Formats: sequence, C-alpha cells, structure tokens
Amino acid sequence: MQYKNKQFIQSFGVHLLLISISLICVLPILWMCLIAVKPASETMSGFHSIVILNPTFENFTKLFKMIPVWQNTYNSVFTTILGTVTALFFCALAGFAFAKYKFPGRNFLFYFVIATMLVPPEVGAVPLFIIMKKINLINSLWSLVIPRIATAVGIFYMHQYISDVPDELVEASKIDGCRDFGIFMKIILPVIKPALASWAAVTLIARWNDFFWPLLYLRKQAKYTLMVTISLLPVSEGLSTPWPVILAGTTLVIVPIVVLYLILQTLQKAGMMAGAVKG
Repeated sequence: MQYKNKQFIQSFGVHLLLISISLICVLPILWMCLIAVKPASETMSGFHSIVILNPTFENFTKLFKMIPVWQNTYNSVFTTILGTVTALFFCALAGFAFAKYKFPGRNFLFYFVIATMLVPPEVGAVPLFIIMKKINLINSLWSLVIPRIATAVGIFYMHQYISDVPDELVEASKIDGCRDFGIFMKIILPVIKPALASWAAVTLIARWNDFFWPLLYLRKQAKYTLMVTISLLPVSEGLSTPWPVILAGTTLVIVPIVVLYLILQTLQKAGMMAGAVKG
C-alpha cells in the first residue's frame, strides 16, 4: 500500500511538473492570440491583457490591407510543401543507397556527407547566391527549394532508420523480380513511415520559419514568404507601435504550423503502432 502511494505521488509530481512546463511554453502563444483579437484601446500589458472586453478582427483587416497576405501565404505554402516533399524523397533515396547497397567509395562518400554537417549553412550563402543568379533563379520561389533538395542531416537520419530494415526483405524482393526503385517505393517507404513523419515535421517547421534564405534570394514583396513580410511590418504608426496588427500577423505565421505539427505527431504515433502490430 505504501509502495502504491509513493508511486502515485511520484507520478503526480512528474505530471504536475510537465503540465507546468507546458503551460509556460504555451502562455506566450496564447497571449499573442488574445492580443491579436483585442482593440488597440484596451490594455496590452500585465495580467489584465488576457481579459478581452470587445473582441474584434479589425487587426486582421488592417493586416490584409498593409501586406499581400494571400500571395505571401501561397509563397510560404508552396516552398514549404514542395521543399518538404523533395527533401523527404531524396534524403530517403540517398539513405537507402548508403544503407543497402555496396559500391566503391561508399563509406568515404557517406562520411564526407556527414562531415558537411560541421559547416554552417550560411558559409555557402555567397556561392549559392552566385549560382542562383547565373541560372536566373533570383527572385524565384524555386531558389528556396532546389539548393536544399537534400540535406546531410536528412540523409544521415534516413540512413540510420533504413539500416534497421532487414536485408532479407530487400533480397526477397529482388528474387521476386522487383527492381531497385520498386524496392524503394514499395518496400522501404511503407516501412519507414514513422521516420518520414518525424523528418517531415522537422522539415516543415524549418521551411515555414525560414527567414535568411528568402530574404537573400527574393527581391519583391509579392515574392516574399509570410515570415519575411510579417517581419517587415512597420514598427510605428504615427506615435504608437501597432502591436495588435503585428501580433495578428505573427498569429497567422505560428498557429498553422503548430496545428500541423500536432497532426504529424499523431500520424507518427499511428505509424509506429502499426509497425509494432505488424511486427
């Protein structure tokens, strides 16, 4: 009985700690969403800021008048989805080749790819800008997709996951007459769904929140992603800073990716459970 009480107290303490940490993390996002629907005449500081007397969508209306929200949102969605899909496909394909095929220089090439993780991406900003300029992709959304069509981190992650797939499964597919690309599409990809979901969540968040590369490659506001155009909102409007409008734009940036991450996390858990049941 005492053991059960002690176990209950420990479990309660751990859950209380985790709930407290979660609330601390969620509170700024909640405060931001509340300010976004408050009129500028109400207080925006202190504990009274969470009380909304007259909720309004006027801040969002002003935001849509100040910047081309729909066009910028399309740019963000296009580069995020296309960049994520291509990164997943090519990282998984490269990871499959490194994990399941033996060819001259495989280990050297793999370790060379891993070594590039030590180089900060910003180091290649100037060479990449020159390349994008020579192939006429400056101020094009494709400049945000093509240079990162595969990453060293993604290849390494997929390689480690695919290495755990039994070699016998690949050999049996070859005996049945399945070609290399067919093995990748029909055997490997269904097996590594949890890894794909995990890497998709990471890549989606990184591409959606991307700021440096769009600011470097894009020149016109109509081509900006939502993250860049929100950061360029005027910090002053007359004698005051339009914080409700700025936070309304920030809400449009943050809330969709949080919801999408929760959905992908659910899919990841479902994939892991399905794999466990099949195993």
